[in-house]
Amino acid sequence: MDIFHVSSSHVTQLEHADSGLPAQGYLWIDVTHDEVAADPTAWRDAIAHATGAHIYDPHLTDVVNLSHPSYFDSTQDYAMVVFRKLALDGSGMPEETESGASPKRKIPPALTKLATKPVAFLLLDRALVTVHAPNSRTIEATRARLLEFKTRREGAPHALRPPSSPEELMLRMLNAMVDQYLALRQPLTTQIDRWQRALLNPRSPFNDWNALLDARIELRKLDHLCEGQRDALQELRDYLVDTIDGSDNSRGKDLILVRVNDVMEHITRVLNHAQRLESSIESAVQIHFSAMAHRTSEIMRTLTVITALFMPLTLITGIFGMNFTVMPLLKDEAGFWITMGMMAVIVLILLVFFWRKRYLEDNDR
Repeated sequence: MDIFHVSSSHVTQLEHADSGLPAQGYLWIDVTHDEVAADPTAWRDAIAHATGAHIYDPHLTDVVNLSHPSYFDSTQDYAMVVFRKLALDGSGMPEETESGASPKRKIPPALTKLATKPVAFLLLDRALVTVHAPNSRTIEATRARLLEFKTRREGAPHALRPPSSPEELMLRMLNAMVDQYLALRQPLTTQIDRWQRALLNPRSPFNDWNALLDARIELRKLDHLCEGQRDALQELRDYLVDTIDGSDNSRGKDLILVRVNDVMEHITRVLNHAQRLESSIESAVQIHFSAMAHRTSEIMRTLTVITALFMPLTLITGIFGMNFTVMPLLKDEAGFWITMGMMAVIVLILLVFFWRKRYLEDNDR
């Protein structure tokens, strides 16, 4: 468990938590799921010793639940936000086992990056508690940026300030987590475009239907994931509006609300993009089957024209194949060539007729 004391001028990493909150600034207590799951009761007692807040049993269970969806809840002492972030290390997809999907599914490389893990935020009056999976890049990057303030000299040019409140620190991390989803737009779009070209290629049949179905399933999961994230942040926004006292610092309250709205707007962009990709897949599949039906119609038209050309020829050969003793042209030396000429003339007449009716036009050309 790592503890940071964040004030307006510096950030200090503490060796252990003192009893009660500091007189100035706030605490950021960072811990992993494994540390909490090892001894939940001891961890809750440590949080109560450092902040004076008691974590309720249902929330303690939610904190260590790796399959928990994005969620918001609040009590008189604290508010809890569970947010599902991308597992950039590629480990585990709890949604797969939760939905009961077969582990043999072949998910395209671009969609394997949609594996997610939960991050729990416990927002107190002057403290923030985060519970996350080990090796979280977002958390590590935030810690590194905060520790930079410890060595930054006061009055240095272009100096950045630490987050002024636990709410601002939490929203900065949430914004970085949502930006990870935005970074996936290009590889996902490239994968969908590749499938669209393969679906509409008449020279090679498309056989990767299982991967296409898995992609649609993953995009639908991304839809539900973004909807849950947006609902959780909407409830968080309502909570902040109701609880933050802006009478003394209306600028700080406006900044918090602007950050919340910005994170929600980013989530909406990810949701809209996922819906567009899903719609693109469905449209490509419909166009594929329409093109297949069109090609089948062209083939049937060609076969029909060939059949129509040979029908009168078959009739003529059938007539001359009758077992009559006396037939015109049967014993004539030029009868064969006359018959062949008649058949050729009939074929030419039919070809001209079909051409005039536009039965022989090449629609592709």
